[in-house]
Amino acid sequence: MCGIAGAIDLQGNRRFSDERLLRMTGAMSHRGPDDEQIHTDAPVALGVRRLSVIDVAQGRQPLSNETGDVWVAYEGELYEYPELRGELIGRGHTLQTHCDTEAWVHLYEDFGESVFDHARGQFGVSLWDARNRTLILGRDRFGISPVFYAEVDGWLIWASEIKGLLASGLIKARPDLKGLDCFFNFFAMPQTRTCFEGIRCLPPGHFIKVQDGQMQIRKYWDFDYPDAGEERRFQSASAAAEEFEELLRGAVRRRLVGEMPMCCYISGGLDSTTILGLSCQEHDQPLPSFTIGLDRSGPNDERSQAAESSSLLGSPLTTVSMSSADIANTYPELIRAAESPVLDTSAACMIRLAHAARKDGNIVALTGEGADELMAGYVWFKAHQAVLRTGRPLHKLARRFLFGTLVGGSTSRLPPWEAMGGVRVAQQISWEIMRHSREWLYSPGMWESLGDYEAFSELPQHDRMKRWHPLNQSLYAASRVMLPGMLLSAKGDRSLRNGSTEGRFPFLDERVVDFCTSIDPRLKLRGLTDKRILRETAKRILPQQIASRPKTMFRADFSGTFLGEKRPIWVDQLLSPESLRATGLFDPHGVERARRVQLKRAKTSFQRFVLDMGLTGVISTQLWHHIYCGGGLADLPEWASPQTSAIV
Repeated sequence: MCGIAGAIDLQGNRRFSDERLLRMTGAMSHRGPDDEQIHTDAPVALGVRRLSVIDVAQGRQPLSNETGDVWVAYEGELYEYPELRGELIGRGHTLQTHCDTEAWVHLYEDFGESVFDHARGQFGVSLWDARNRTLILGRDRFGISPVFYAEVDGWLIWASEIKGLLASGLIKARPDLKGLDCFFNFFAMPQTRTCFEGIRCLPPGHFIKVQDGQMQIRKYWDFDYPDAGEERRFQSASAAAEEFEELLRGAVRRRLVGEMPMCCYISGGLDSTTILGLSCQEHDQPLPSFTIGLDRSGPNDERSQAAESSSLLGSPLTTVSMSSADIANTYPELIRAAESPVLDTSAACMIRLAHAARKDGNIVALTGEGADELMAGYVWFKAHQAVLRTGRPLHKLARRFLFGTLVGGSTSRLPPWEAMGGVRVAQQISWEIMRHSREWLYSPGMWESLGDYEAFSELPQHDRMKRWHPLNQSLYAASRVMLPGMLLSAKGDRSLRNGSTEGRFPFLDERVVDFCTSIDPRLKLRGLTDKRILRETAKRILPQQIASRPKTMFRADFSGTFLGEKRPIWVDQLLSPESLRATGLFDPHGVERARRVQLKRAKTSFQRFVLDMGLTGVISTQLWHHIYCGGGLADLPEWASPQTSAIV
């Protein structure tokens, strides 16, 4: 994987400055420390920072077709490239390299803007058709690889990270209050919104087409599920597991291709352990594994389970231990990497894990991300079954009691009961918890600026959603909000790329996803048994003692990380009345009241739980504002654009 950046003139035929483009790519040097190249041909400019994994010697880019009229700058992996290469040669194309980058120009020659129907993998890609003066800018189906863009001064500029856009000097970092409000509703940016005013994120499964100065955003793919009752059935769970194992094994095999050392990230859970098991079977020798140990900094320390798994599978294990102080001290680096506030404090652990893997010489990491969203691995999917059985009126009354009485604050801003496309998804209760913390924490100015804005209007919509089984409705929400908006970004791409490493996610293989979306919901969740089909499959792959482990969430403490006695000094600086008034986002009195609750209430208090999440959000948002929007809030360095390229 790499980092891409570029620009196109929407108003004429201006040439984009080479120096400006190199500042954009230079701001992402961590994504591609091995090489840097640009191609400028008015009105377009393409730039790449490369992390060499496949065809290290010849895979430099941007590159073109034989005639030089189709150019590509790309980051990611096309996992079916060996098959694609044979097909392209069979259709008469001449390929100069063995790198999957070259496939893009020839696929575009054959299929035009339908190219994405034939590209499977993880990617952010820019294609320039010089003959037809057309730009195509696309992102993979699941949101593994990021693409950000902005329209400014008649230019469309884009980059793999927001830092690349800011480094252009064309756009100033200012907070988007609606984007921040999305964070305080969903822990993530659900679609195109970011926390930066004027900067947008290209949604997964979409591409931008620019021709004659006109820009269009088009969807080429989305999750879909059968109508309720029409899902695929099997004679037995073991028959389903046999087919699933074949698909997942193939996905792992395709992700083991490359010339650089690889490893697996594991926890004590079934998802990552299954990937490690398959990787060790499909590779010529067991892959090394890396895990996190939480030193009294989270509810579940899984290092002993990870050690047992790696030992039984013959994988040499490295454990990175993280205390609460380690997590807090890593947080500024996390926020700088993520370019947004981050609620999940365990994401800081992933920053350190990537550094450890790279230090040990491992460039690529396979992980178990995506399994919970495909096969109902979270506790709220189970809890939602009770909501569906007992009926709406009882729970609407309980919701008012929970938030109005137990937490306190107005309930007038609670979202509709069925707030996503006219249905109530399992995650909505967790969204409501984070959302209600705003009643304590937002400043009057923040409320006034938001006006009648409703963050739930930003959620992705699907015209068939009401026809799906209720579990699949919730899985769609998981796959379209939290997965790309947080798990594959702050906890995935941004943490991995910050350490100059690459992540690969076998559960997010297109064939695996198609299978999981098609099957009987009872193969995903049956009673209290989550990921049922994965559990059946694990029995075929893993030793018995690790094949039936229960689900545990890898999570570090929330505000306990930042508000304990050993908290960093910058926490108090960010939460000082002066800093809170400087950003204008949060009410100093409300923040102080919430901090007092953290000292007085029991850890089991629902009020404390809500404010725990909210205060973590405040600290994270203030930290993001300090790093990117002018500083002056704490004794911490701000992000600064590089003045020159790191590679000449």
